[in-house]
Amino acid sequence: MAEVSAKSFIPETFQGTTVDITSQIGLLWELIKTPLIVPLLKVAVIICLAMELMLFAERLYMGIVIILVKLFWKKPEKRYNWEPMKEDLEAGSSTFPLVLIQIPMFNEREVYKISIGAACNLSWPADRLVIQVLDDSTDPIIKEMVEKECKRWAAKGLNITYQIRETRGGYKAGALKEGLKRDYVKECEYVAIFDADFRPEPDFLRRSIPFLMHNPKIALVQARWRFVNSNECLMTRMQEMSLDYHFTVEQEVGSATHAFFGFNGTGGIWRIAAINEAGGWKDRTTVEDMDLAVRASLKGWKFVYLGDLQVKSELPSTFKAFRYQQHRWSCGPANLFRKMVMEIVRNKKVNFWKKVYVIYSFFFVRKIIAHMVTFFFFCVVLPLTIMVPEIDVPKWGAIYIPCIITTLNSVGTPRSIHLLFYWILFENVMSFHRTKATFIGLFEAKRANEWVVTEKLGDALKNKNNKPAKKFNFNIGDRINVTELGFAAFLFFCGCYDYLYGQNNYFVYMFLQTITFSIVGLGYIGTIVPSS
Repeated sequence: MAEVSAKSFIPETFQGTTVDITSQIGLLWELIKTPLIVPLLKVAVIICLAMELMLFAERLYMGIVIILVKLFWKKPEKRYNWEPMKEDLEAGSSTFPLVLIQIPMFNEREVYKISIGAACNLSWPADRLVIQVLDDSTDPIIKEMVEKECKRWAAKGLNITYQIRETRGGYKAGALKEGLKRDYVKECEYVAIFDADFRPEPDFLRRSIPFLMHNPKIALVQARWRFVNSNECLMTRMQEMSLDYHFTVEQEVGSATHAFFGFNGTGGIWRIAAINEAGGWKDRTTVEDMDLAVRASLKGWKFVYLGDLQVKSELPSTFKAFRYQQHRWSCGPANLFRKMVMEIVRNKKVNFWKKVYVIYSFFFVRKIIAHMVTFFFFCVVLPLTIMVPEIDVPKWGAIYIPCIITTLNSVGTPRSIHLLFYWILFENVMSFHRTKATFIGLFEAKRANEWVVTEKLGDALKNKNNKPAKKFNFNIGDRINVTELGFAAFLFFCGCYDYLYGQNNYFVYMFLQTITFSIVGLGYIGTIVPSS
């Protein structure tokens, strides 16, 4: 019998050197590239370019309208009936409507005093103000602290009530809904809502209430958010840029053209009759605020956005908190779109163009397309086309239109214009999380109703930094983000390939995006909170 060699058990294609293996992989790539990869990639490029054009048209429309609004539109005080609140010595405080202030909170150790104190300092007759602290905290120590703070203000003559529930059913929506059922708020006409880190100025009610008093079809007055910690770190500056565009352009345009926009969940005041007519608070999605706003709008109610009425608040400054917040803000609207699109189509109380605005512009382009095109085109499809020279991505789609869109997005925060390029790179990283959350919402997957309260630090860092000794609690699960590191490796490979064989010099973008994904992947983003 012939002697059996060990090599006989090894396929011939693997008996060579590493070069041989590489050549085999290259051969396999060439075999599948033409019949499979090229057609699929061509379709992906066409879809991405179509989505990009949709986003570009929407941003251009918003840009034109906001210019017209700023130049020619009357201010809200001129468009609607508005008169300043006046003191009547004979009638006393009875000329002021009874207003409810709701402050929902959950384990807000660092900031609970801020919102309670701000609400209690509102310039409004004490006997015409009902303050309701809706505490869903699970920490008994924090619950005791919040209750003591409420009692402290009650001792000063404020009508403030500390309200708790047995369970957290419905989360924030459940707490707000439960609060409106209390007998002591039945006489209230309006309800203002402030999250635990929000601090309205004393004149907030005097500037907003007249819109509701003198315009019976107005259901909501929304104020603009301002951020007390925007300079805390680079990540908070990036958030400020995104949110400033939302308030400066999106909310302003929606208010001026269709008297509709999404309620921001806090920093606004509602007509309670409108809430009841719309069906009250619902907890079917993680965006109970947007849900209520859409339902109220379908009933014919109007909204007013006041850009010069500002409420201070806090941005999430740890990446973990920001990521959870973005999941909720991306998943919720997609899930709500899935549940309400046909209801909007069938509605007979609003006109055709408002339906188009709500379905196409408000939901489809801003809440779905914007996330997907950013991630798929710039983090997946464009890098892949580098290795397939048969695919030609037009310069207008890869460079010119994205630059115009980015420029339009930057108008809200002129002071951060020098950070614009890094903002693009950071937004591309976050688009992965937003796209994933959008798909979860659209298909109502496992995490569709996940609700994680955004962590607020308040003065926690300041207090900890005053201590003589501190140490960092390094939790590798919180710091290392494997998915981001995977994308960094993928983009680095594509960048190297483009540097060696490409013709479009995309490697500059690829390497910069690789660095950004790596920074996020290694956890060097946002504030790192020292442990005591």
